[in-house]
Amino acid sequence: METNEKYEVALLLADGFEEVEATSVIVFVRHSGISLVTVSVTGNHRVVGAHGVPFTADALLNEVDFSSIQMLVMPGGIPGADNLSKSKDVNRIVKQFYDQGKWIAAICAAPLVLGKLGLLKGKRITCYPGFESYMEGAEIIGENSVVDGKLITANGPASGMYFGYNIVAQLRDEKTAREMANGMMVNYF
Repeated sequence: METNEKYEVALLLADGFEEVEATSVIVFVRHSGISLVTVSVTGNHRVVGAHGVPFTADALLNEVDFSSIQMLVMPGGIPGADNLSKSKDVNRIVKQFYDQGKWIAAICAAPLVLGKLGLLKGKRITCYPGFESYMEGAEIIGENSVVDGKLITANGPASGMYFGYNIVAQLRDEKTAREMANGMMVNYF
């Protein structure tokens, strides 16, 4: 069934995604009043995380009108990030967002999707340690989360809330993000 709803954020889920990275973004962003749709790239609504936790995605990839989406979000996890990068449809959508100057956010190992597409040249990013070789042309910054132009990256599960904060700060404003962080007791950054 195709969805006609308009969303601001699409969070892409492939089998093996890091559950904490997905859920922290979902909670932070939705609590901030930003509409977010979880999108399965597997062809099934049921997507299983890296630690065996099953999720039910809101929509399938072919059901979403990406023209109304302002930001793509990709959680990491292994093999989740690899599964995202192996999807021709995901690669096409990511490239399209990049070419249109739309927001792309990737955490942990997920920046490898952008790296494999050659979209990180000259960008300041962060990623999970050990994945730097996939980040061709990027300047790796040792921070929890980095914003460079229309790209937001974060380094791993513990940075999920900071990642969500940066998403909200960019789509809304710093005040909204800080109020959400304070309300959720996220006071460590």
